[in-house]
Amino acid sequence: MSSHREAPEIAKDPVADSSDLYAFVSPDKPDTVTLIANYVPLQLPSGGPNFFEFGDDVRYEIHIDNDGDGQPDVTYRFEFTTEITNPNSFLYNTGPIESLDSRNWNRRQFYSLTRVTDGREHRLAHKLPCPPCNVGPLSTPKYADLVRQATYTLSTGERVFAGQRADGFFVDLGAIFDLGTLRPFQQLHVAGKKIFKSEGEPVNATDRMNVHSLAVQVPLKQVRRRASRYGAADPASVLGVWTSASRRQVRVLGDRVAQDTSTGPFTQVSRLGNPLFNEVIVPMSKKDLWNSLPPSEDKRFAQFVERPELAALLPALYPDVFPNLDKLNKSKKARADLVAILLTGVPAGLIDGFTNATGDLQADMLRLNTAIAPNRKPDRFGVLGGDLAGFPNGRRVGDDVVSIALRAIAGLTVPLVDKTFRPDAAAAAVTPGLSAADVTAPFLASFPYLGTPYDGFNNPPASS
Repeated sequence: MSSHREAPEIAKDPVADSSDLYAFVSPDKPDTVTLIANYVPLQLPSGGPNFFEFGDDVRYEIHIDNDGDGQPDVTYRFEFTTEITNPNSFLYNTGPIESLDSRNWNRRQFYSLTRVTDGREHRLAHKLPCPPCNVGPLSTPKYADLVRQATYTLSTGERVFAGQRADGFFVDLGAIFDLGTLRPFQQLHVAGKKIFKSEGEPVNATDRMNVHSLAVQVPLKQVRRRASRYGAADPASVLGVWTSASRRQVRVLGDRVAQDTSTGPFTQVSRLGNPLFNEVIVPMSKKDLWNSLPPSEDKRFAQFVERPELAALLPALYPDVFPNLDKLNKSKKARADLVAILLTGVPAGLIDGFTNATGDLQADMLRLNTAIAPNRKPDRFGVLGGDLAGFPNGRRVGDDVVSIALRAIAGLTVPLVDKTFRPDAAAAAVTPGLSAADVTAPFLASFPYLGTPYDGFNNPPASS
């Protein structure tokens, strides 16, 4: 869900589909910020012999806006090339892969990393090897060692990794897309009353699936704009982050002797800032358009944030559960709370000790106040749970963004801008019922934080 198959066209192009974006002050290195962009969603670990990889014809970028104009001030650009070791073998590997230069590994991928600052390009690294996919105990017997070999500390201060990881996003896709069913509330669903007698057990649809991650850990001094001080109340402490994927405008298919070629300028085909924005806010007819635009154009979509379709659906799907939200919807009042959370950042004065506002420009970016220190005991509900270091202040890998978003849409955050509004009791409890504990591969305490990818040999089939 966060952004897995969120628009009609990008659903046909998973190699360029950005599925999740994370941005947080590194808990083990608080003078740095960690940025992780996931692509190629919903990977079945056993999907060989052509295992998953980044696209050689895709330009992947992580953008940072540090002055609130919805335009990138710093961009980290990843570009990939693939090499075949043995052109006469159909196999991904012909023996154990114990190092990144193993002769047994037949299809290797490399990447260059470029930092673009105020339009000036600086090549940070060239031909860095990616690790292989986690095939199984015979093919990749010491996978953690391969990941360590593929994690690089650059002379410019960045740490970088590009390769396969376990998908850490947890969501009950099967229930949510079955007419908005929330299993903990399924017996209250307008259509579920005839089917369900009690609440149900949620299913993490993305568990035991892999993704491909671009991860970079950057010293804060390299991404924040210059300022006399950086405090929790200072605008210079706030970053806006999003990721994008672009392709050449023209692709020519080769004939029997010629290879396919791509030419022309790059055009954006995918982007992601806040989780779920294009997924559940933008209407179907505009999803592909949204993917092609920069955040600075997001005023075009403000109306869908101000009056989200899902907020109107909740009272209809769960009669008598959200009466106050129903009245709010019928009043036609614009949801200023959601505009603040998603499009401008939360201004000072609404939440004690917190702001991540970037100005008046409406732009979907993951906003992170870098002056707020990491929490030693993170609350999965982030700011809603009193943990100012969590979503929507950036996003950590364990944040329960689906529950947070559902609760905000259900009206829990309306009192931030309207003290007279009383949220429904269900607004503070609505959830798909999942947490980081429902992710089989544990998160790591250090870079690149997402868990070891599931291997194809040991990955069991989905339950029937």
